[in-house]
Amino acid sequence: MGDVGRLPRAEQRRERLQAQLDALKTQRDRNVLGQFATPSPLATEVVKSARALLGTPSDKTAFMDPAFGTGAFYSALLEVFRAESIGAARGFEIDPHYGQPAASLWEGTGLRLDLCDFTSQRPADDGDLVDLLICNPPYVRHHHIEHRMKRRLAAAAQRSLRIRVSGLAGLYVYFMLVGHRWLKPQALSVWLVPSEFMDVNYGSALKDYLLNRVDLIRIHRFDPAEVQFGDAMVSSAVVWFWNRRPAGDAPEFTFGGSIAAPRVRQRIDRSVLRDDPKWTRHPGAADAGSVARASISTAAPNGASRMRRRHAPVLADLFVIKRGLVTGANRFFVLTEAQARASRISSRFLRPVLPSPRHLQTDVVEADPDGVPDIGKRLFLFDCRVPREELHRTEPTTAAYVEQGEATGTDRGYLASRRDPWYAQEHREPAPFLSTYMGRSLEGRPPFRIILNKSKAVVTNVYLMLYPKTPPLSKAIRLATGRELVWRALRRTMEAEWRRNGRVYGGGLHKVEPGELGRLPADRLIDVCPEAGRDAVRQPTLL
Repeated sequence: MGDVGRLPRAEQRRERLQAQLDALKTQRDRNVLGQFATPSPLATEVVKSARALLGTPSDKTAFMDPAFGTGAFYSALLEVFRAESIGAARGFEIDPHYGQPAASLWEGTGLRLDLCDFTSQRPADDGDLVDLLICNPPYVRHHHIEHRMKRRLAAAAQRSLRIRVSGLAGLYVYFMLVGHRWLKPQALSVWLVPSEFMDVNYGSALKDYLLNRVDLIRIHRFDPAEVQFGDAMVSSAVVWFWNRRPAGDAPEFTFGGSIAAPRVRQRIDRSVLRDDPKWTRHPGAADAGSVARASISTAAPNGASRMRRRHAPVLADLFVIKRGLVTGANRFFVLTEAQARASRISSRFLRPVLPSPRHLQTDVVEADPDGVPDIGKRLFLFDCRVPREELHRTEPTTAAYVEQGEATGTDRGYLASRRDPWYAQEHREPAPFLSTYMGRSLEGRPPFRIILNKSKAVVTNVYLMLYPKTPPLSKAIRLATGRELVWRALRRTMEAEWRRNGRVYGGGLHKVEPGELGRLPADRLIDVCPEAGRDAVRQPTLL
C-alpha cells in the first residue's frame, strides 16, 4: 500500500477504506469482476501527466472517472489540481460494495457518484460532457461478460464509431469506446489498461479508434517485470489522447521506468502503426528518440539497426507451425515408463512424448535405436484407435486400462467425450523443431527455447511444433548437417527477434502463439538454405 503516513489525509482515509473493502471479497470474486484498485502513487502520476498536458485551461475542468471504485484518481485530482480549477466531477461505480462507502467518503466535495453500469448510460445533454476523463476500467475477460451485454456493447460501437469489436475483447475495450460519447471536443482522455491490446487480434478495434478517430498522444508501457498491481499479474499501459481528428506530431511510445521518466522513448509515425500488428515492439531501443517511418526496424544481434521489407519471407512461409497435442487428461494419457509397464498397455498404443520444458534439460533431443528420447525422464502417450469391443477381444490388458479411465470419469471430459473412441489422440507426426510456448526472459536471454528433436517423440501443448513446408527445406533437414544448420538459424532468429512477436504478462511471463512465431523473419534460414526461400520470395507474406 505504500507509506500511508506521507499521503494527504483524505488519501490516507481512502487507502484504509480500500484495504478494508478488498479484504471482504475473495481474490477470485475480484478477478471475475476485474476489480484491481489503482495504487495511489500511480494514480497521482497519471493525474500529474494530465495536468501537464492541459496546461492552464481558461475554464474550469469537468472531470469523469467511469470506473470509480473508491476514487483513487479523484483523490489525486483534488491533490494535483487547484480546487478553483475543478468544475463538475462525476464518477460511475457498478458495485455498491465499493460505491456506497466511496459516496460517503467523498460527500461534500462536489462529486456526483452514480451507482450504476457506466456502459449503459448516456449523457443527457452537452452539459454532461467532460474535459478530462481518467479511468482504470475493469479488467473483465470476455468469457465473464454476459452474452447479451457483449452484443449490446458491440452494436453500440458499430453504430456510433463504425468500429467492429471482436467477441474475444475484454470489458476494458468497450469501456474506452463507450467513453467517447462523454468527451467534449478537444477533451483529454487517459486510460490505464492491459497492454495486451497492443498485440492481440482483438485489440484491433482499439487500435483503429486510436489511429483514426482520436488524436493519440502517447502510450507508456510499464516494464512487465515491474507489476503495477500487487493482486493482478497483468502488464499495464497508459494511453493518452485528445478528442479530435489525428493531427500534429507522431504519437510517442515510451517504455519502462515511470511515466515522467521512462527508460526509452520514441515517436512512431501513424503509417508504421497502421501496418504493424505488434505495437509492443515500439519503442525500439536502437532507434530511441527518433521517429520510425517507412519500415519496421529491429535490433540486430550486434546492436545495429537492420531494416527489412514488410514483404520479406517469414517463418510461416517455410514451416507449418502447430500447437502440441491437447490430451484433456494428461494424468491418464501421459505415462512414465514404470506406469506403462505396470498398466500392461500394448506397446503399439504407446508413443514417446517429451516432458514439459522445465523437465527437459537439453535443447538437442537424441534418441535410442527405437526413436525413444535418450533423456532422463522418458514418457509415453497412450493413443489407441481400436474400437472398445475389438480391444476387449484382442488386447484385454489395454482394455482394462481403458476401463480404469471410465471408472474415474476421464471419458466424460470435454475433449475425451468428443472423440471416437474417447481414448484416441489427435494424429501428429514428430516435429524436427520445437519451440517452447511460455517462459521468462532472464538477463536479456530469450524466454523461448528452440529445440532440435532427433527422436520420434511428439509433444503436448506446452510446445509449438515446426514442420518444414517447402521441399528444399525438407530435403535439407534429412541430412544431420542440414538439420543442425537450420536449428542454429532458428535459434539465432529467436535470440535476435523474440521481442518482435508474442505477448507479455505481469511478472515478465512471455507467451507466443503459432501465428506470432510464424511472423518472425526467415532471412537467417534462407542464408543457410537458399533454395528453401525461393517459393517464399515469389509469394511474399504480409505482416
